[in-house]
Amino acid sequence: MRAVTVTGSRTTGHQGREHYAKLFADHLAPFAHDGHFHLGGARGIDSLALEWLAAETRAWITVVVPGTLEQQPYEARLAVDRARERVTEIVELGAEPLDDAAYLARNRWMVDRSTLTIGFPVGESRKSGTWLTLDYTAQQNKPRLIVPT
Repeated sequence: MRAVTVTGSRTTGHQGREHYAKLFADHLAPFAHDGHFHLGGARGIDSLALEWLAAETRAWITVVVPGTLEQQPYEARLAVDRARERVTEIVELGAEPLDDAAYLARNRWMVDRSTLTIGFPVGESRKSGTWLTLDYTAQQNKPRLIVPT
């Protein structure tokens, strides 16, 4: 089974749901027939991809959060609740405090357990969590697919 980390921007309001559904159909679906997806449990791409994967595929889905699910934003918790019957596993890493280092550690945890990372960045800033995760993937000599949103 191929394990895939999905990472992306929390900022997604510049495009409609249909845009993201097409991106996911084009770039996640090819890995879904035998895939196990690791998603970060945040708002934005994480939540949109979770809901799409739950509705459109039979792939295994693991949601990984740096602290607890209860600490995630309402929108993210709602996405997990809507997809609950399709979520294979929820991993709570128990980090305190929930700072940038905790989110980076969460992303590295997912990449370490994956064979591929698919990133959906917004813009070119190489300082975003999405780009840091994609760069970490490359440092691990693992393939990455970059899909600008």
